[in-house]
Amino acid sequence: MSKYVKNLLSDDLRQRWEGVDNLLLVSLIGINANNNSALRKRLREKNIQLVMVKNSMARRATEGTPLAAAFASMEGTLAAVWGGEDIVSLAKDVVKIAEDKQFEPFAARGGVMDGAPLSAEQVKAVSKWPSRQEQLSIVVGQILAPGANLVSQLTSVAGALASQIKQKSEGAEEAAAEAPAADTTAADAPVGDAPTAS
Repeated sequence: MSKYVKNLLSDDLRQRWEGVDNLLLVSLIGINANNNSALRKRLREKNIQLVMVKNSMARRATEGTPLAAAFASMEGTLAAVWGGEDIVSLAKDVVKIAEDKQFEPFAARGGVMDGAPLSAEQVKAVSKWPSRQEQLSIVVGQILAPGANLVSQLTSVAGALASQIKQKSEGAEEAAAEAPAADTTAADAPVGDAPTAS
């Protein structure tokens, strides 16, 4: 391959990775054409891009960028994957695909996260972190929890008070219903001679 073509390919990679801070490297050796096509389709559905790279060209394309750490110590044929919601969701997808028997030779080899290199084991560790969506739901839950507790406490006290007031009012109604009956029996009693004081 001529130097001119190599420079063109490196420039193409540099343009593709412009603004990319997180990237994972995977091995695709041994995947047949049908599974390779299915893999690429699955990644596209999640807005993840995949490209086969030659290490020397990738090093040239990433020189002076945060992605340079990913290729510093890598050897062999690799593919780069990037995109998705964030690096955690990308790592989750890569690890899930690696565990799928259909894509069995597929494996995570490493990558870079915010300029720091990642090993294959670290990619698996990152895949266990909560994704951006999960983190947002955790934060929202923590924000809403004190308010929910306060509402629960206020409504339980108010409910207990309302119950007691209802019981007292029912007791008062029963007492009021019994009181006139007692008065009428006393009023209906025959009036006899009042005893006289001697």
